[in-house]
Amino acid sequence: MKICDILLAEKIIPSMNGTTKNDVINELIDLFKEDGRVKDVEGMRSAVLEREKIMSTGVGKGFAIPHAKTNCVNEIIAAFGKLDKPIDFQALDEQPINLVFLLVGKENLVGPHIKLLSRISRMMNKDEFRESLANAKTAEEIYSLFEEEEKQYYETA
Repeated sequence: MKICDILLAEKIIPSMNGTTKNDVINELIDLFKEDGRVKDVEGMRSAVLEREKIMSTGVGKGFAIPHAKTNCVNEIIAAFGKLDKPIDFQALDEQPINLVFLLVGKENLVGPHIKLLSRISRMMNKDEFRESLANAKTAEEIYSLFEEEEKQYYETA
């Protein structure tokens, strides 16, 4: 499974204004209010926020990957947002974040969920890629950057 199989251009926010971790997570989750792949948006919201309470998903280098597994979704879904002004996300490196990738998987899809988390983390670990995302202006441009970057990863399972 590829990132671009689950991340749709309409689930990308190129200019987020949230000022707190919860604002940003909620703005991304709200993209799924009318999405047929989500059975219960509020249940999904609770799962992501509960997971965040366990340990911050701010992984460092200006990036966070809030995620959860829940049966409130029918399949693995994703959203991406870029903040105009970096915010404190209690990241592991204690630096503010400006790039956020939301990943929500179904309870029984643990393997694909972990592989996607790993792939996203590897991609976001590249300084050039993060910089390109930070400079992108539109959802389509951001989606294209993910497509191009993902072509460098040949494993699709």
